[in-house]
Amino acid sequence: MLLTLPGLLNSAQVDKIHEILEGAAFVDGRLTAGFAAARVKHNLELAVDEQRMRRLIRVIMASLGHNATFRFGALPHRVADPIIARYEPGMTYGDHVDDPIMGTTGPRFRSDVSMTIFLNPPDSYDGGELVVRTPFGDQKVKLPAGDAVVYPSASLHQVAPVTRGERLVALTWIQSYVRDAARRELLYELNLAREALLKEAPGTATTGYVDRSYANLMRMWAEL
Repeated sequence: MLLTLPGLLNSAQVDKIHEILEGAAFVDGRLTAGFAAARVKHNLELAVDEQRMRRLIRVIMASLGHNATFRFGALPHRVADPIIARYEPGMTYGDHVDDPIMGTTGPRFRSDVSMTIFLNPPDSYDGGELVVRTPFGDQKVKLPAGDAVVYPSASLHQVAPVTRGERLVALTWIQSYVRDAARRELLYELNLAREALLKEAPGTATTGYVDRSYANLMRMWAEL
C-alpha cells in the first residue's frame, strides 16, 4: 500500500528545515548504503551533525505524531532518525529494496515502512521521481514540498535521474506494530470504515461489530 500524506509539514516547517540546513555539509550517500544498494546509489546526504539533527528531528517527528494517516497507515512502533538526501543533476538511485535491519548507532530495528518527505517544490527540479514497482505497474511520486509518501520497505523502488535543479528529501523508516503489509492495508481500510461509522452511527450494532473487529485484529497481529 502506497499512501500520500499531503501537508505533513506546513510551509513554515519546510522553511525552518531549509534554514537548519543552510551551510550544512553533505557527503557521498553511499556511506550509508548496504552492499547491494551502494552499487546503484548516487546522491548526497547530510553529514553527521548532532546539533542540526536534533533540530530536524523536533520539526519532523512532531508532525508525524499528529498525522492520522501516518498513525493508522504505518502503525508505527519505532521510527528511525531521518536522513536528509540531496540529488543534483546527474544523480540517481537505481532499483533497490531498503535494508531489512536498520540502526547503526542505537537500537537496531526491522524496516517495514519507508517514508519520503519532499522538501523542494516539484517545479524546481526535473526528474527525481520516486518510482515504486508494484504488481499493477510502476507508481511515480513527485509531491509538493511538505508532502510525504509511505510505502512498504520491501518494495523495489528507485529515484529517477535528476536532470535540472535539486531534489531535497527527508527519509525515514518505520518498524510497524504489524509487519505484514497486506494486514496493515486491511487494518487501514477497516479503520476508515470504523471511524466513519463511529461518527455517523455510533450507537448501532454494526458500528460495534466493526469497532471490535478492528481492535481484535490489532490484538491478533500486533508485535511488541
